[in-house]
Amino acid sequence: MATATNTLIMTVTAERTEVPSDLELIRAAAAGDAAAFEQLYRQHYRRVYSLCLRMLGSQTQAEDLTQEVFLQVFRKLGSFRGDSAFTTWLHRLTVNQVLMHFRKRGVKLEHTSEEGDFSNVVDTPLQSTRRISMVDRLALEKAIAELPPGYRTVFTLHDIEGYEHEEIAGMLGVSIGTSKSQLHKARMRLRQLLMKK
Repeated sequence: MATATNTLIMTVTAERTEVPSDLELIRAAAAGDAAAFEQLYRQHYRRVYSLCLRMLGSQTQAEDLTQEVFLQVFRKLGSFRGDSAFTTWLHRLTVNQVLMHFRKRGVKLEHTSEEGDFSNVVDTPLQSTRRISMVDRLALEKAIAELPPGYRTVFTLHDIEGYEHEEIAGMLGVSIGTSKSQLHKARMRLRQLLMKK
């Protein structure tokens, strides 16, 4: 019995080692292996699409931008050095593509004064969304999509993706106070939208 279990464990372990890592796939894809790039795409498509959808609030735009992100990935794979995880690099590339999309379309991110430092506002990420019903989740997704682009971007980056205000400020080219202010206003607006539902 113990021998059969050990054989099964060794087989499962051997099967796991046969699955190429992201780094192996990146190297192969950068060398021109289309199948390796396709596998990278299949493994990471949903994550990229999800982030685009949350930031843009439009399925059509999210689909289009996801394709643009993967075109950029294809072009820039050779520049990936492996200093960070591929998923981190891909996430940053996606956020940058969405922000570039906003800039090209002339969408202004709301800039507010730094007078009101909302550091006393409790930062509560949406961890509780795992426990809410599907109807509530859909209402929340719809309300997030109704936020102005700047509010939605900061809310998504902070409360959903987990970035700190310093990182968000750097990505968006705004002050930390503006990031905090926009997050506070986004949460207030979400409360209003959800109370109407």
